[in-house]
Amino acid sequence: MELNHLLQEMNRRHFFRQGGNAVSLAALATLLGREGAQGAPAPAARHVASGPHFAPKAKQVIYLHMVGGPSQLDLYDYKPMMNDWYDKDLPDSIRKGQRLTTMTSGQARFPIAPSKYKFAQHGESGMWVSEVLPWTAKCVDEMCFIRSMHTEAINHEPAISYMQTGNQVTGRPCLGSWTSYGLGSMNDDLPTFVVLVAKPSNTEQVQAISARLWSSGYLPSDFAGVSFRAGADPILYINNPPGVPKEIRRKTLDGIRAINELNYQSLGDSETQSRIQQYELAFRMQASVPDLTDLASEPASTFELYGDEVKKPGSLTHCMLLARRMVERGVRFVQIYHNNWDHHGNLAGRMPDQCKDVDRATYGLINDLKSRGLFDETLIIWGGEFGRTIYSQGGLSKENYGRDHHPRCFTMWMAGGGSKGGTIYGETDDFSYNIVKDPVHIHDFHATVLQLLGFDHERFTYKFQGLDQRLTGVEPCRVVKELIA
Repeated sequence: MELNHLLQEMNRRHFFRQGGNAVSLAALATLLGREGAQGAPAPAARHVASGPHFAPKAKQVIYLHMVGGPSQLDLYDYKPMMNDWYDKDLPDSIRKGQRLTTMTSGQARFPIAPSKYKFAQHGESGMWVSEVLPWTAKCVDEMCFIRSMHTEAINHEPAISYMQTGNQVTGRPCLGSWTSYGLGSMNDDLPTFVVLVAKPSNTEQVQAISARLWSSGYLPSDFAGVSFRAGADPILYINNPPGVPKEIRRKTLDGIRAINELNYQSLGDSETQSRIQQYELAFRMQASVPDLTDLASEPASTFELYGDEVKKPGSLTHCMLLARRMVERGVRFVQIYHNNWDHHGNLAGRMPDQCKDVDRATYGLINDLKSRGLFDETLIIWGGEFGRTIYSQGGLSKENYGRDHHPRCFTMWMAGGGSKGGTIYGETDDFSYNIVKDPVHIHDFHATVLQLLGFDHERFTYKFQGLDQRLTGVEPCRVVKELIA
């Protein structure tokens, strides 16, 4: 059907039924090149949040998710008494009949595996840090540690979904999408929400992750994360094919936009508007992304700060430098995934590689943001989907062991963005098995992050299927004010 005929079919009743706001019709009239288009309705405005409820402490977020569940016992939750418990059975009074995974539920016994790594206190806070994180240890007074995180999820798929979206069932919006929906964009030429999947140095046991984790769920699709890749072509299909100049691409997009605008008038589907915006963003990104990913403009001091790994595309260090460049250019939320933290066995053989990937990079990112005046407004989050058990999975020696999933307690940290540096919050028992003081549930954590972003988690909602949906769900939870500066 011709465009002119489609416009003629827009009768008065359809106009008032589908019209919405009619202030931007001139753009459509320009695309179609006809004066008669001035009487047609413009596309309805996309449903976005009205802005934060109060002044945000954090304007941007860099979320470092360690896929698989880092061992709090070997990194941050120092338990020296366990040295006397080596190879003794975990007491029933500690386990309390709690649920186990099928990977260890059939073990005849649950032998205690003390950490093989030495710990020392650092900074004015006196935070205990493992010897495998010497660079991170220099930053503890900038960091806010939560040693009492807990979750109900015991397996990876529901646990990662829970941590990212506030629900163990996939299909909900993730934290990055909620942030994008709430705060909007600060740069029209880059996505509001970017995802980077770093390649770990050791790939002995990686977990499957996919775009469901950075989905916008029931929010409009333009709030979903945009995945960047390492290499010369960071985003698939964004560049023009050979022989297609920019002018032809622009003319093609104008024609597609005109058809999409008419389709919106006919059906009123808000996803059509999202499609229009994504086409336009992709066109603008053809110029902005090469500049973003080209590190040639960085001074030598930047590479010295992050270390040699920063020059390896796809490495975690490289991704963290890209994250700084992104927030510097106004990207609201950068999600970085780092795999291979699922240490069921050979922890001693794999943990050093994992920590080498993250350690110097963490020091570099924090100090890089500070030097550029971005630290106070950028919230950095580090953590996994659950912790690890004090008892060994499989064979045990003093030099090597494995640990199963443990949802009852684990450690996360935040830095910058209004979080309270130098804080050590929550305590676990001598076995790092149960929380004995100041528990923090995933929903509490999400409520606290939203508070730093300027949102009351109970009022930050989106209408879907007749309900006011929210990241923190319907069960009671709290903002942990002790974590906020």
